[in-house]
Amino acid sequence: VEAVHLIADGKAPRIPQPKEGATYEGIQKKENAEISWDQPAAALHNWIRGHDKVPGAWTTINGQVVTFYGSSLLGASVPAGQELTIKGASRPGLVTKNGLVVFGNDGKMVLVRNLQFEDGKMIPASKYFSADETTALELTEEEKKMAEDIR
Repeated sequence: VEAVHLIADGKAPRIPQPKEGATYEGIQKKENAEISWDQPAAALHNWIRGHDKVPGAWTTINGQVVTFYGSSLLGASVPAGQELTIKGASRPGLVTKNGLVVFGNDGKMVLVRNLQFEDGKMIPASKYFSADETTALELTEEEKKMAEDIR
């Protein structure tokens, strides 16, 4: 009540906020979001989700910076998948049909659903090894006729 009366009377003390520590900008810098692999799966998951979408938690795979998005803890048995070497990780990740499985130092797993490359291209993590494959679209005669009619 006393504080409210001081404010109402215009007599409340005014203490300027110091500039140091007055922003969160330092937290959201890309260089501060690199994944440290020497931690349990729960900490990895929290780190990835905490940086999802901006600035994005990242690591180096095959010499390229790759940003991880959309993680969840995985409690099932180790799924089948193709191994992917990740710089700094104690064991390789697994590219599975559901995404990229990475391991904490406690042996537990985190599933990452999306990956973004340095050039800005984002893919489902499950498509990591097929990302460079391109297939030509081949139309049937009926589809070619329809395309011509639309044109």
